[in-house]
Amino acid sequence: MTFAAGRGVDSAVLSLSVLVLSLVCVLYQLEDPDSGALPTHRMSQDMNNLREMYKTLNKSCFILGASGETGKVLLAEIVTSQLFSKVTLIGRRKLTFEDAMYENVIQEIVDFEQLDDYAPAFQGHDVGFCCLGTTRAKAGVEGFIRVDYDYVLKSAQLAKAGGCTHFNLESSKGANKNSSLLYPKTKGLVEAAIEGLNFDRYSIFRPGVLMCDRQESRPMEWMARKFLVPIAYMFPTSITTPVLVVAKAMVNNVLLSCDKKMELFHNEDIDHLSKLGKTKEK
Repeated sequence: MTFAAGRGVDSAVLSLSVLVLSLVCVLYQLEDPDSGALPTHRMSQDMNNLREMYKTLNKSCFILGASGETGKVLLAEIVTSQLFSKVTLIGRRKLTFEDAMYENVIQEIVDFEQLDDYAPAFQGHDVGFCCLGTTRAKAGVEGFIRVDYDYVLKSAQLAKAGGCTHFNLESSKGANKNSSLLYPKTKGLVEAAIEGLNFDRYSIFRPGVLMCDRQESRPMEWMARKFLVPIAYMFPTSITTPVLVVAKAMVNNVLLSCDKKMELFHNEDIDHLSKLGKTKEK
């Protein structure tokens, strides 16, 4: 029995290794050819001055998906930065916070199946952050499309109608509306649909495999993350992205001026953005 169990574990590890390697290959194949680092002139801006100047503008923002892995880290970054005079969470359930720094965060509870009835929740915000999403494994094909396309697009439409001028979307590496695969195709389609809404500024973030310590994690997911850790260490901008890096990049980018209505950030760009204003250790 012991031998058989050991062989079973070995087989599982081998299978997972093949799966991870296959994932690496797929992600490289799906990588957009126009990926590149941010212009150096943006890297040289004085972020501290920009932060102080931005605070005087008295801007407000909303976050969709604040209960998710990226969303909750983004919320912490936004609240800590104190960039916005008003922070609103839009979600299907009320979140509880123990830290006093969240006491002024406003929560709007909505039914995503009836979003038109909750249009007022999307009014009066200057900046919107969308980290809303699910997985095919969790919601099924129809459920995945419903959340990652229908809910996201409808939220963007209501935000635009409500006066939002800068919409930030967390998408995914390899998003491609012409893909034959469900996940990248859905992500690409919703990117394109939101671009058609003609926001004054539209920022798309395409991180790689998100690295985080999930509160609910299945054994195989835990093992997959362990396999990806050394890859992330050796190639930090190749196929993985820590959720904290995505959150910092989103917040930093808000401070920067942009002469384009739509801007697309790939893994390397996100990494650069996250480090803006970071002091180097001596």
